[in-house]
Amino acid sequence: MMAGITLITGASAGLGADFARQLSAKGHRLVLAARRKDRLDALAREVGNARVVAIDLGEPGAAGRLIADIDRHGEMVSTLVNNAGFGLWGRFDALDGPRQRGMIDLNCSALVELCHLVLPAMLERGQGAILNVASTAAFQPGPGMATYFATKAFVLSFTEALHEEMRTRGIKVSALCPGPTATEFGAVAGYTGNGLVDKLAARSEDVVRAGLAALDRNRAVVIPGLANKAGAQGHRFLPRSALRRIAGLIKF
Repeated sequence: MMAGITLITGASAGLGADFARQLSAKGHRLVLAARRKDRLDALAREVGNARVVAIDLGEPGAAGRLIADIDRHGEMVSTLVNNAGFGLWGRFDALDGPRQRGMIDLNCSALVELCHLVLPAMLERGQGAILNVASTAAFQPGPGMATYFATKAFVLSFTEALHEEMRTRGIKVSALCPGPTATEFGAVAGYTGNGLVDKLAARSEDVVRAGLAALDRNRAVVIPGLANKAGAQGHRFLPRSALRRIAGLIKF
């Protein structure tokens, strides 16, 4: 009999590591996937009951190889946490083209492929859960991070649609849309810091707790924090021309 596991991508730091800590505490058996094996090994030792797979999910075919590895170990994905992703800060024309394409491949393509690979077995069992990490960036265009904001808009739209398709079929699907969060995201994205943004940054563990609670209740979208909830509703009160200009004024 295959063992049910929770698969967490991007598990080597930030939200991914806190997903591992909190889900392990709930008794989940984990498979942790990310590029940095040394960090994964340290996290696995910390949480216990976890197996690591060092893999770059942005590479073509990587999602399939990851699921094949899980199958070979006699495991099946009961819960999928699609957390792997990164951002890039700077003007679109000034950023490296292949690096932006890699961001799209990881943030969008790998996420969709993993969902598609794990759903058949979930549907056969009539139960399962998928949490896709989007962002408050999904709710408006983002001059200065144009491609990143667009990838998160894709994740949100895809996840909401998938939630509705799975709603009566026993599969929980939620999109977690955090605002600024105290993780390594900014350092990877290439911005040097903003006092206001840093002051508003949520704790990673609080964001994760909100996401898991929403998944338990099968909420389609969760936005942790009152300020983030208000900001995400800007499109209801302002024209898109105003939203993109305001977004463009924010200096990271």
